[in-house]
Amino acid sequence: MKIIGIDPGTNILGYGIIEIDSKHPHFVDMGVFDLRKIKDPFEKLANIYAGVGELLDEHHPDQLAVESPFYGKNAQVILKLGRAQGAALTAAVIRGIPVAEYAPRKAKIAICGNGAASKEQVSMMIQKTLNVKLDPKYLDATDALAIALCHYYQLTSPLAQVGGKSDWATFLAQNPDRIKK
Repeated sequence: MKIIGIDPGTNILGYGIIEIDSKHPHFVDMGVFDLRKIKDPFEKLANIYAGVGELLDEHHPDQLAVESPFYGKNAQVILKLGRAQGAALTAAVIRGIPVAEYAPRKAKIAICGNGAASKEQVSMMIQKTLNVKLDPKYLDATDALAIALCHYYQLTSPLAQVGGKSDWATFLAQNPDRIKK
């Protein structure tokens, strides 16, 4: 299985791709789309759609995971992030690629165990997890790898399969064959 993660942005959009074999994730590719020189906001969206589309056509991922926009101090920021996310998601949906969305805090918890982890902490854990050395100038791309890994962990978690609750009683009741006596 191959998963692409997207950290949406209208100035810098990060992407990260992992491949899972033998139940272990491996680094495939990562990078950023630097859109800061493009002034027209709608041209930025067209570039995101086209760029993500090219990535999808090149790598043929099985799934796409995207970071959900979060509300900060300025409501305009969440609107811009939502537009960037929508452009990337449209490229995937048109190609029939399933999409999942994760809050930044959830990805940080999945990778670092701390929802308030810094981008540098996320990058360090991604490097250790995937056994790869990454350039610190690509923190948006390591965030995208974190989203992809978060999705992989969600797909492979037994608790996620029973509704995402940390309820072992429900899991055991639904999976009696997994109890060793």
